[in-house]
Amino acid sequence: MSDQSQPEAPVKQDAKPETQTKPGINFDEFARVDLRVARILEAVSHPNADRLLKLQLDDGSGVPRQICAGIKGHYEPIELVGRLIVIVANLAPRQIRGEESRGMLLAASDQAKGESAERNVILLSPMSEIAPGSTVS
Repeated sequence: MSDQSQPEAPVKQDAKPETQTKPGINFDEFARVDLRVARILEAVSHPNADRLLKLQLDDGSGVPRQICAGIKGHYEPIELVGRLIVIVANLAPRQIRGEESRGMLLAASDQAKGESAERNVILLSPMSEIAPGSTVS
């Protein structure tokens, strides 16, 4: 009698779970998002939050823009000053732990928000120097 059992397929040790996507939007909805380049002028720890930095930005308007971002622990404030980033410029202002935030920076992360393992957070930025306020399309 011969053993005709099939060999087991190798299991990938570093396999990642499938990426969860958000519900689709149409082009007109996406076109309403105003993505702009901004330069970080100042970065400090948020006074009322452990994971937030308070950033002052040059968005090309001539008036500094403040945003609060959950990147503390991933970036030291001093290393952010002078850096170009991409922001959502037309996001409605909101109070975050007592500080006004007028926009949101764009960042990539290799793990879903809320997962307990340490995640890698990378700020999205232009590959070359470009003026603050430049549109991203």
